[in-house]
Amino acid sequence: MRKIAFLGPEGTVTHEAAHYFFAGEPHQFIPYRLIADAVASTVADETDLSLVPIENTIEGSVKDSIDLLVHGVDLPIQAEWDYPSIQNLIGLRAEYITSSGELDLSRVKKVFSKDVAIAQCMDFIKKHLPNAELEFSSSTAAGVRYVKENPNEGYAAIGSKLATELYQTDLLAPNITDHSNNFTRFLLIGHHPPVLKPSDEMKTTILVTLPEDYPGALHQVLSAFAWRRINLTKIESRPTKLKLGSYYFYIDIKGSLDSVLLPGAIAEIEAIGCLVRVLGSYPSYSYSQRAVL
Repeated sequence: MRKIAFLGPEGTVTHEAAHYFFAGEPHQFIPYRLIADAVASTVADETDLSLVPIENTIEGSVKDSIDLLVHGVDLPIQAEWDYPSIQNLIGLRAEYITSSGELDLSRVKKVFSKDVAIAQCMDFIKKHLPNAELEFSSSTAAGVRYVKENPNEGYAAIGSKLATELYQTDLLAPNITDHSNNFTRFLLIGHHPPVLKPSDEMKTTILVTLPEDYPGALHQVLSAFAWRRINLTKIESRPTKLKLGSYYFYIDIKGSLDSVLLPGAIAEIEAIGCLVRVLGSYPSYSYSQRAVL
């Protein structure tokens, strides 16, 4: 049974995404307090793979995850997939039922959740919980757990449906996320590749360091992909941490290293003095695809 490390505690969106992706095959999901702790467990072979969020539709890149891949570890990317970040209002329903049997959310005094989850639900909060105090927790699941442990206080949390099951709470309002297209992209990293179904799409992620004495190097890097009609789905600069003005370029490429054109593009940019590190060449899955065989 494979051991999968994820950002905990149990009941986070990352945990929910892991359950979805690996449905149908037994796995042991192990929560860690920080993304760095989860990844460190895989480096130490305490777990087989780590699941890390890398990008969100609303909030953008998860820079902690990118910096771990760039600076912290040498673990190849084995797969990626999208998962909808659906947030829900969670609490103990009995606290909010009126004498006539209706649900009265105006009784909610305080809402707990991770800062990014609260930010994704502000339209609902303003409309239905305008007087509720907002308090940040270390994760969405931690907020749900706190609500469960403190009944009759008028507390509610924003979190996943999985969290309601794990912490025996109630769904007060489903899918309160402001944007219906709110997805998070996850990476599966580690030295032990899982057995996955074939995907219609492959991606390759590279890290490029430009030569300092080569004017227009970034333009030439992009040109090496452009004239070959290779699609770059993401390019992001991250500091090398060596000196001011020195950057890596984190680049997601649509295509596999087994293709005809991509190795040639990499060779071309290496020829002008760029350092290229391949972080992985891997299958990419959409939410509609469960990838485990």
